[in-house]
Amino acid sequence: MSEKGLIGAVEAGGTKFVLALATHEGEILARTRMPTNTPTETWPAMQAFFEEASAQHGPIAAFGVASFGPIDIDPTSSAYGTFTTTPKPGWSGARFHDVLSGFGAPIKVDTDVNGAAIGEWMAGAGQGCRTLAYTTIGTGVGTGVVRDGQSLMGISHFESGHIQPPRDPSRDPFPGICPYHSDCLEGLACGPAIEKRWGTSLDKLGAEEVGIVADYIAHLASTLVLLHMPDRLIFGGGVMKAPGLVEAVRKATVGQLNGYVQHPRLDAELESYIVTPGLGDDAGITGAIELGRQALAAR
Repeated sequence: MSEKGLIGAVEAGGTKFVLALATHEGEILARTRMPTNTPTETWPAMQAFFEEASAQHGPIAAFGVASFGPIDIDPTSSAYGTFTTTPKPGWSGARFHDVLSGFGAPIKVDTDVNGAAIGEWMAGAGQGCRTLAYTTIGTGVGTGVVRDGQSLMGISHFESGHIQPPRDPSRDPFPGICPYHSDCLEGLACGPAIEKRWGTSLDKLGAEEVGIVADYIAHLASTLVLLHMPDRLIFGGGVMKAPGLVEAVRKATVGQLNGYVQHPRLDAELESYIVTPGLGDDAGITGAIELGRQALAAR
């Protein structure tokens, strides 16, 4: 067992949960993956995993949770760790502490994208950055901004997916699928929006369709530059795996910034500024382990 105690890590996504028990140094001792069902099904399964892993490897000293949302991530709130207005059926009002507090260990809860941002900042494509913005374009769209290993927030976590980019109806007549805003970024560029608009995923479409999606994502990229001036932008998620998309996003972002921001970090073609994740699918669980470390340090 790690001298500093073991960390229980939870990466909670809209379609799957990844659970891990790790040493304080980050070595994963036990790991599992399960579908995101209802809390009635998911909570007992999560509890059982950590009970079994703890019985085998030792007591859990802290938990780090990187979760889909919207979720309350304000540690001073009485609802800390509670899902709020999430559209996922059955999850509004569910709270991570309801199942994890029984282990008697401190718990730190953050968003899934903040967790991925922290993971990439520590050990992936964000190494060497002070301020890093990580965006996922997949089932949903979200951005985490990290400075010196700590995620940023205001009265709640950031909601970049609901920024509304300019849309030319003659070029893209699709009205969007967001139940709140129709043609916000998530409503136009997430995986389900692409499927509903064109009947297939972006990796099976051509340059015209990739260009439309790239322009929407570039609007977010240029907005992140102007609002946060990060050292680097990372774009991950299933949609970003489409061939040619990251290159098209770079080109469109150069055009949208139009030379206004001049800094050595922003290379001419943004090839080292707008990048894909270095940790692949492990960014989230890596960040969740770090959240557990932070919970332990704050105790």
